[in-house]
Amino acid sequence: MVDFLKNYGMIKKKFHKSDKNEVSKGAFFTESGKMELLRQVAEGIAAQFGSNCEVVVHDLSRHPDHSIVTIVNGHVSGRAVGDGASSVVLEQMESNDPEPKDHLCYLTKTPDGKILKSSTIYIRNGRGKVSAILAINYDISKLLMVEGAVKELISTQEPAQSEPEKIVNVNDLLEDLIQQSVALVGKPVALMNKDDKVRAIRFLNQNGAFLVTKSGDKIARYFGISKYTLYSYIDIKQEGKSV
Repeated sequence: MVDFLKNYGMIKKKFHKSDKNEVSKGAFFTESGKMELLRQVAEGIAAQFGSNCEVVVHDLSRHPDHSIVTIVNGHVSGRAVGDGASSVVLEQMESNDPEPKDHLCYLTKTPDGKILKSSTIYIRNGRGKVSAILAINYDISKLLMVEGAVKELISTQEPAQSEPEKIVNVNDLLEDLIQQSVALVGKPVALMNKDDKVRAIRFLNQNGAFLVTKSGDKIARYFGISKYTLYSYIDIKQEGKSV
């Protein structure tokens, strides 16, 4: 245990001394290490999202004409390492805004007409000053074409509907009509009197429920009446109509 504490104390002193040396050197290792880290991040993002995803690292300590130190999938915008800054980068270099807000998910356009979904992320150094910019530009030109094609496929000439129409089979249709007849009366079958049932059956007959094969059996069972009574209710309806 004593040996462990001694070793810990030596490591702590060594670390503290090393930290002071780095500060005295102007944090050179920290800044160069940061650029290497950004390069790794850029390559990782590009690998994840494919060849349509361009990722750029700008070093703001360099001349604006040569600010790009890392670029992956540069064919998206036609740029390469050593090329100059974009308008967003120039803006930051000129204004030297100490607290710029990351600009996420906005649209940009390349000289050859590609539409890009872009994000600009400001990277600060140890003193809190913006020293680099990580930019992500995803070419969505083909996706926009697909969106247009899909929109054309799913659009209709009919006026907009509040909700899609249901597609049901015959048995479901009969069940749906029965439920509609109950809703029309406004009370469950157990509480319906003769007039209520006549009204419900009238609705079913008017809406073609009896055109469904063996619908009479199902409707009679549902309303708790015999088929003879069911057809007598239909006759009552027809007599009422002829009056």
